[in-house]
Amino acid sequence: MRIIGGALRGRIVRFPAAEGLRPTPDRVRETLFNWLGQRLDGLECVDLFAGSGALGFEALSRGASRVVMVEAGREAVAALRLSAQALGADRAVVVAGDALAWLKRDEGRFDIAFVDPPYASALQAQVLQALPASLKPGARVYCESAEPVAPGDGPWRVLKEGRAGAVRFALLAFEPAGAAG
Repeated sequence: MRIIGGALRGRIVRFPAAEGLRPTPDRVRETLFNWLGQRLDGLECVDLFAGSGALGFEALSRGASRVVMVEAGREAVAALRLSAQALGADRAVVVAGDALAWLKRDEGRFDIAFVDPPYASALQAQVLQALPASLKPGARVYCESAEPVAPGDGPWRVLKEGRAGAVRFALLAFEPAGAAG
């Protein structure tokens, strides 16, 4: 997988050929970072279900001050750590573990969250329910799935949606009740 923009543009990120591991396609990443803005200077990001690290490393390449990459797969975690080292990505924090369990115990607050769980799971809805406690007001949340993204009840507003082949994706705004905007 090749990083498509920013300071690390053109650098290769290697990942294992594990079942269910599918990096976000270049075309979708390009659309996402057009939506977010090409530069993410000073923003803190969390990449839940990080897998190949495509979204997290892309965010780092575009100036994010820190990206926490949470991944449960042992081989994928090892590959993420090797990639971070090879890229000199000292602002990447790789966490081995379950994304939902991590969200429940982490006390960080993020500007951007990438939510790309295995397509066959029901994890996206569960993560969107747990995620607000980890976000700053006005945060953006990128969701990807095989079905149209349906954020359900909660502090979410769909900003943009797209589709590329079998991939459905959306950018949500986190708008907590009572937050000044």
